[in-house]
Amino acid sequence: MDRIARSLALGLVVCLACVAHAQPVRRYDVSYLWRATLPQAQAREKQLSILGPRVARQLRIVVADGGYGVIYLREGDAHAASLTASVHRRLLKRKHLGSAWPVPSRAWIEVAQNGSRRAQPKAERRRAVAAQTAERSELEALIDQHVKAMRRRGHLAADERTAWSVYDFTTGETLVEINADLELQTASLVKPFLALAFMSQVQRGKLAYDAQSRRQMRRMIQVSDNRAADWVMRRLGGPAAVQRLLRDRFGSLLPGVKIREYIPRSGRTYRNKATARDYSRFLLALWRDDLPGSDEIKRLMALPKKDRLRTGVPLPRDIEVYDKTGSTSHLCGDIGVLTAKGPDGKQYAYTLVGIIEKRRAARHYFRWLRSRGNVIRDISYLVYHGVGAMHGFASPR
Repeated sequence: MDRIARSLALGLVVCLACVAHAQPVRRYDVSYLWRATLPQAQAREKQLSILGPRVARQLRIVVADGGYGVIYLREGDAHAASLTASVHRRLLKRKHLGSAWPVPSRAWIEVAQNGSRRAQPKAERRRAVAAQTAERSELEALIDQHVKAMRRRGHLAADERTAWSVYDFTTGETLVEINADLELQTASLVKPFLALAFMSQVQRGKLAYDAQSRRQMRRMIQVSDNRAADWVMRRLGGPAAVQRLLRDRFGSLLPGVKIREYIPRSGRTYRNKATARDYSRFLLALWRDDLPGSDEIKRLMALPKKDRLRTGVPLPRDIEVYDKTGSTSHLCGDIGVLTAKGPDGKQYAYTLVGIIEKRRAARHYFRWLRSRGNVIRDISYLVYHGVGAMHGFASPR
């Protein structure tokens, strides 16, 4: 069934892409059961509570194609719906609860618990979709307002640009994208990409992940050792070779990544570039185990260290973080996946990418870095409460 669902999802996306130039863009929901009996549909709807309360609020039992089904009223485009279905499919597979796949949206005939049916009025559906959109936009607006407030108070200067991205693995939705396509310096945020390039060559049998490699990779990620990063790049053939490898093997995942230089011993690295969207795509693929060495890279990113997503942020002690920081006199950033435990005992994972880039070098480096790190910590606090309010593990701030 999973194989059929994946083929259906891929076929829908490919088909839509082929005719996009000739037809209006269709909207898609996500289905978890099709052509079943009503008791089967009711049982599946209860099982889908593992996807979290936000998804549960938009689940509907419907009559369609000669049977009953369970759908998530999402109204997304083909790509977004396929991505949501893919994330949900993995969550359901772990619990042996079937699959998920995108289906074209329509005026569904909904079924109440007593079996009665009614067509969902268009106005009601529009209100439901508008409510979902408003919920997603609220967090982005809160972050935007906070950044503007920081500028007014002088905590962000006129020559500083920021970029933010938040992705919710439970719903399979991007909740925040602010300046996500800005090409910014990477500083040490480039190091997980170097780990990916190295593990890619290990997978192909061109490099060995031996004791020395493990030691250098750990130092590169856990303590952000620049000499270890340069060692990794030299083993890969240098910056240009790393760039070619990432472009050839992961070009669609990391289109904005530009590896142009080793990292000097001083740490003054300014030529390597990437966008917040690149980091977000990387974290999504990493969490879904779609990358070579995903488990090992996650292990390295989870090693204890100071960060700007949890360290110094008033979050519960059981929050787990898989991250990498980046710092120069021009850049302060952190990228990572955070997992929170809900009152139901389930884990809720989401990404947070936060980057602040300064055009002119900071005059008082450590003071500037501490101040901008605190801006990222403020955003991490907002995001935790925003995502937590959606899934019931935190109240709105």
